[in-house]
Amino acid sequence: MTEKKQGLAPAGVFPDPFAALRKMTSELDRVFDDWPSFGWPSLRSVAGRPPAAWSPKIDVFEKNGRLVTKIDLPGVKKEDVSVEVADGQLALSGERKHEAEEKTDDFYRTEREYGSFYRRVPLPDGVNVDDVKATFADGVLEVSVPMPARAEARARKVQIEEPAKTARNAA
Repeated sequence: MTEKKQGLAPAGVFPDPFAALRKMTSELDRVFDDWPSFGWPSLRSVAGRPPAAWSPKIDVFEKNGRLVTKIDLPGVKKEDVSVEVADGQLALSGERKHEAEEKTDDFYRTEREYGSFYRRVPLPDGVNVDDVKATFADGVLEVSVPMPARAEARARKVQIEEPAKTARNAA
């Protein structure tokens, strides 16, 4: 039976540094979405943009050599969505417009969120931004970006040499 050798990286460390970044970004987004104090409008605005009224959940994963981002946008029209790539980030924004309200004397309740949204996904260095593809079907926006080519890991045996003798050792 062969013994599997462990590397120097501790358990739980992602082999792909971008996977760790994507997971960390997702977790931070979840904290900002779920923590009530971060609902303050002043903390929800980004770079001069108006504060987002809601923040749809996203999935980011790698498939067939592409970084894929899926975002659920029920009730949003394709014309009300914008996809941009700038400064090494994928910027997704849009608006879900409020439908006509119906109020009755007996009951009124709304739980769905309306208004604008803005989400950013960091992209790995070296992505080809000219090959970004986006589709929108059944309330789901899917954006894919080709992953940059990865350098192949090479192993090389290093020769261990004797230290050079100094003049002190020669005397």
